[in-house]
Amino acid sequence: MRRQNLMSKKRGLSLEEKREKMLQIFYDSQDFFLLKELEKSGPKKGVISQSVKDVIQSLVDDDLVSKDKIGSSIYFWSFPSCAGNQLRNAYHKLEADLKSNKKRLSELNAQRDNLKKGREESDEREEALAQLKAIETKYNSLKDEMGQYAENDPAALEAIKNATEVARAAANRWTDNIFTLRQWCSNNFPQAKEQLEHLYAEVGVTDDFDYLESADQIKPLNIRN
Repeated sequence: MRRQNLMSKKRGLSLEEKREKMLQIFYDSQDFFLLKELEKSGPKKGVISQSVKDVIQSLVDDDLVSKDKIGSSIYFWSFPSCAGNQLRNAYHKLEADLKSNKKRLSELNAQRDNLKKGREESDEREEALAQLKAIETKYNSLKDEMGQYAENDPAALEAIKNATEVARAAANRWTDNIFTLRQWCSNNFPQAKEQLEHLYAEVGVTDDFDYLESADQIKPLNIRN
């Protein structure tokens, strides 16, 4: 039971701790390593071999570990002096970014102060805002009223007319297709004439079924799936 309690209290290393452990391997030896060699050395520092590759890659991505292909093998290395230079470069970059951001903040504060000029609270400002609100309300009201007359807009009527004509032409094309299909069925299935006539009637193809002279005649067929 005591052993189980001790095991439950033991936790794995965090990613940052693993990175520090692997970097220590490089710093202590100041040598070049193959990945398989690092996977053997990692467990000695408490980093399991299965996670060594990902840890090393994260160090490479952050320029804390260098790698290069020599022949058919890929070698990894890192020296304290290189890490120090990289950290100094990172520090200088962050310092430059901070300086730039401070300058930008100062510019924005100045811009905000300029925008405030002329917008101080006053009776004139309150009156102007009230007038602006009244104008916006009137504008929205007129916009809604115009929407009610949109159906009488010449452009809208012309668009509806064009769409209606397209629909009529499409309906007549389908009418032509239906007549063609009906003739084909009559030629190929003369013995089923009665059943076919019943089917035509069900879907709306009756004796008065014909081409459309105007779009007002358009009616949907009762076609079932």
